[in-house]
Amino acid sequence: MYFYEAHLHTAEVSRCARNPAAAQAVFYKNAGFDGIIVTDHFLGGNTTVPANLPWEERVELFCRGYELAKAQGEKIGLKVFFGWEYTYMGVDFLTYGLDKQWLLRHPDIDKLFINDYLDLVRGEGAYVVHAHPFREEHYIPVIQLVPRKVDGVEILNANRGDFENNLAEYYAKAYGLTAIAGSDNHTGKQPRLCGIGTKKSLETIGDFIDAMRARKFEIITV
Repeated sequence: MYFYEAHLHTAEVSRCARNPAAAQAVFYKNAGFDGIIVTDHFLGGNTTVPANLPWEERVELFCRGYELAKAQGEKIGLKVFFGWEYTYMGVDFLTYGLDKQWLLRHPDIDKLFINDYLDLVRGEGAYVVHAHPFREEHYIPVIQLVPRKVDGVEILNANRGDFENNLAEYYAKAYGLTAIAGSDNHTGKQPRLCGIGTKKSLETIGDFIDAMRARKFEIITV
């Protein structure tokens, strides 16, 4: 079985993260993972990237966490893939399958109404997972679900409690959405890790999406 982290942040890009990108890669390699997907908070979310810069500069800065993690991964034998966590009124969507060049061609998507954003990226081939859909925090005004606009649901988030995760699992089952897991790791070492396990090595983010669509994976905890 090959282990992959599907939800993590880097200190270079996510304002709430504490562990640098290279250190995240080393941590997961030492924890026995075969790959990670860097899903930093996107522009418009809790990001370190200034909002007053030209779009091209913002994209360059946003991709830095992934690029640093990937460079470290190449040195230590860890696959590193690219994604992001799009936020709308406190609701988060993990977006997989699009790249830096795609972002450069689509300026100001951080300002889109969430339904328009989801229609756009999925129409371009992205795979979208609603992260921790039942999260309750003081800055989230209301729980919002868009089951017809996503491909999957994060039913196990290592930093959320059983109550929220169990509701997410029920939600995924009720709508027939793919159920995945992610650690939502901001700090490196933490008491619990989770992700997905596959029988075949994933070489690209496309392989990850194929495994999700075919549901040829298992949810794993470490």
